[in-house]
Amino acid sequence: MSYIEAIILGVVQGLTEFVPISSSGHLILVHNIFGETGIDLSVDAILQLASILAVLIYFRIDIVRVVSTLFRHIAGKGVEQGDKNLLYAIVLGTIPAFVLGILLESKMETVFRSAHLVAYALIAGSAIMFFAERYALKNRELNAKRGFMVGCFQALALVPGISRSGATISGGLLAGLSREAATRFSFVLSFPIIVGSGLKKFLDLSASGSLFDIGAPLVLSFILSFLVGLLSIDLLLRYLKNHNLHIFVWYRLILAFLIIIFL
Repeated sequence: MSYIEAIILGVVQGLTEFVPISSSGHLILVHNIFGETGIDLSVDAILQLASILAVLIYFRIDIVRVVSTLFRHIAGKGVEQGDKNLLYAIVLGTIPAFVLGILLESKMETVFRSAHLVAYALIAGSAIMFFAERYALKNRELNAKRGFMVGCFQALALVPGISRSGATISGGLLAGLSREAATRFSFVLSFPIIVGSGLKKFLDLSASGSLFDIGAPLVLSFILSFLVGLLSIDLLLRYLKNHNLHIFVWYRLILAFLIIIFL
């Protein structure tokens, strides 16, 4: 992998992991453009770890709050209802993607690497986001039931092109959360799944000996992915306070048609 490729992949992963335009879909497209077929899963695994670190740093207060609530709850100590609701929402919201990820693991590494599938998934994800904006409910608090609903939307993002953030923000809007609350919960909910999938790919590839065949540019790609990821989280949170998802819908549709035409 050249340094140019490393820079492009790092920036693409850092930006698209959190902006609702699909990181896995964009990485597949970049790998297709560069003609890589053997190292793409290795690179994606490392860059996903950079995204994990970005979420951990940016949402450290929220994550510490959830972990603290978990241990206090196990110990039988009193916890505030809001903290308990957040904990249950994350636990139940993680289950759908976890179960479906195990069932579809073999297809995710083969069938799901198709650029054409990415194009159709971009269109499908755009429809979900448009529907969510049009029929969003209002003024509901996060609880376990709504967390599970958002988790079902997160499971859809196992298909590259759907977008984890786009699907979960849409699910949050349809569950009645405010746009800001839906966005923050989307990122916090993504943490267990990103950790699980990223570490699994990292350990599998490390054990096979293929992980370290890529070279030094991967370090640069990791750093860029982390830094751009932090920036994109902050910018998206600020943007969605006063704007809807329509700009991302249009971008996804344009990209999908370009893929269909040229690839």
